[in-house]
Amino acid sequence: MILKEKEKTVIQDLQTQEKSCVEKYGRYAEQAKDPELKNLFQTIQKEEQKHYDSLTQVLDGQVPQCDCNDSNGKDYEPKQTYKMMDDSEDKKNDKFLATDCIGTEKLVSRRDALQVQGCKWNGVGSLLMGTEVPDPLGQI
Repeated sequence: MILKEKEKTVIQDLQTQEKSCVEKYGRYAEQAKDPELKNLFQTIQKEEQKHYDSLTQVLDGQVPQCDCNDSNGKDYEPKQTYKMMDDSEDKKNDKFLATDCIGTEKLVSRRDALQVQGCKWNGVGSLLMGTEVPDPLGQI
């Protein structure tokens, strides 16, 4: 696959976002007190790294395989760590991290959609748009 300059720039911008997410979720995994949330951030960090690596393949002219029907989050049922009335600093911190994670994913996926629109890449659009994360707030 041969990319035009505009397409390369879009992919490089997406890579910057993915790398930022990899770093962010690594830090969040270190900061989270809830073991379930810590594991979730580590999982999301690995997925973001895969996205980054896939974009590298695209820049190298390859169309990587994509599991666009990814169902990993479908059966996600984390254990509840905090009680409803718990007002601890750990819970507040974890809630902030989880909320920011969800906001980041929504923002990045919207940006991806806007940047991918108008670019006609064989199979690459679905690769870029196939990202979802489970909602950890339901358990905090």
